[in-house]
Amino acid sequence: MSAQDRASVPSRQPATSPVTAPTAPPGAPERPPAGPPPTGHRAAAYFDLDKTILATSSTWALGTPMRRSGLISSRALAHGLIAQIPYLLVGAGTQRSSSLMEHLALMSAGISRRDLVEVVEGALTTAIEPAVYAEALDLIEGHRRAGHDVVVVSASITEMVAPIARLVGADRAVATHMEVGEDGLFTGRISRSMLHSEKVVALREDAAAHGIDPSRCWAYSDSISDEPMLSAVGHPVAVNPDRDLRRLAQERDWPVRDFARPVRLRPRWEPPSLSTRASIIVHVAGVLTVGGTAAWLMARRGPRSTRGI
Repeated sequence: MSAQDRASVPSRQPATSPVTAPTAPPGAPERPPAGPPPTGHRAAAYFDLDKTILATSSTWALGTPMRRSGLISSRALAHGLIAQIPYLLVGAGTQRSSSLMEHLALMSAGISRRDLVEVVEGALTTAIEPAVYAEALDLIEGHRRAGHDVVVVSASITEMVAPIARLVGADRAVATHMEVGEDGLFTGRISRSMLHSEKVVALREDAAAHGIDPSRCWAYSDSISDEPMLSAVGHPVAVNPDRDLRRLAQERDWPVRDFARPVRLRPRWEPPSLSTRASIIVHVAGVLTVGGTAAWLMARRGPRSTRGI
């Protein structure tokens, strides 16, 4: 590895953000190169979104604004949030993530793409900004100052991810594409998913399109499911890693970063109290337990036809 690659990303300047603590991932060049780099010699930083840039799920954070706008019903919101509880608490495997993706896609059927974009844009300061990790902003600014492209790669849909990517200073976003009909409404079908191994495919496509050398790039993620994306770059970094990713990072000697400082741009906003959160978890656990018991009883009755959610 060259001396340039062993240098550190400079911290971002306090004047550009209320967060001033510097951070520096290993391996980034000390200063931007003079002039544009040759094709194939550019570098980029690829960031997962949920629990890497954001302290929560983007879909979870935007659920309430969508309900208030009338895009989805309270019942649909409740079903969507309950479906995400296992992911938010313990992380999602491939099968569970795929099922969740299909479930959320069906929830979008009939929703106007234009209306969704307007709701997301309007909710950025209230629903998204308070959940952005300060440490992630430090890294993004440091990479930009070093002359690197910053790309958000997420399994969430483009209409949600692209505005968030602009908010945090990324150059572009790569995300799941939902099918939109000629009437401008979502059909409920996925035209391209960005789950798990699809992220590394998209990363390589993005690198080829922008003259980027993956071996000079960084990738940041919290989930073991993103191991292919992390392994595809020269500088993988585990951020708030789940148990399996933390173990893998230790085995491969990957840097591990634990973020803990969401930006608080809205002092009036307060998170639910501990007792409130405990009540919510107990209630949801009860719902899931009842649902699981019902499924078990139905299974005992013998084979039955199934339908997609």
